[in-house]
Amino acid sequence: MISILIIGDGNVASHLYQAFLKADAVIVTKINSRNLTDIPNADVTIIAVSDDAIAEVSSKIPNSLVVHTSGSVAMNSLNNKGRKGVFYMLQTFSKNKIVDFSEVPFCLEAENEKDYILLELLANLIGKKVYAINSEQRKALHIAAVFVNNFSNHMYKIGSDICAENNVPFAILEPLIKETASKIETLSPAEAQTGPAIRKDQRTINEHLALLNKQQQEIYTTVTKSIQNGN
Repeated sequence: MISILIIGDGNVASHLYQAFLKADAVIVTKINSRNLTDIPNADVTIIAVSDDAIAEVSSKIPNSLVVHTSGSVAMNSLNNKGRKGVFYMLQTFSKNKIVDFSEVPFCLEAENEKDYILLELLANLIGKKVYAINSEQRKALHIAAVFVNNFSNHMYKIGSDICAENNVPFAILEPLIKETASKIETLSPAEAQTGPAIRKDQRTINEHLALLNKQQQEIYTTVTKSIQNGN
């Protein structure tokens, strides 16, 4: 049996703990990061805390292998005296939203091959998509994730605002959102691009700008130029 200790009380820690509870061949324990006076022994200690707390929390862990779950913090930022690694899951985690870990990419890093194989084994116990990603690659991947997740969600928010201002149900846009996301399973994002910006349809662009407030106009203009420039 492989023993796992998860430290943290946020969404990532909670979902990960529930997933490992259902896995064979592991024993999992979870403690809060504020309760580090009596730390259980474990083969792998997974720190799932805020980025700013990783260095401090890891410095208090005596266990031999300590990994964090951050997308933007380098592996060497861990301050434990033992071996280090990363167990990063590229997904958005919400408190009351069930996570299908079979669809979650696990981006792993370790100081040596033996530890990587152990982390790979753990990832495969609860998931199916495992990648060897170093700290520099993971930082770039995290930035890319901000664009495709956080920024795109903000676009949904703007779209929702525009619908609300014009008494139109946002639900009408949901099939379009799903179709746009599904396209990139068979097309590259560049190939899937449609709309007035890529067509250079300036008349429609001007009509859209006339309907928007100043902040929305700035965003619309910036994204339009980016699409037309191929950036």
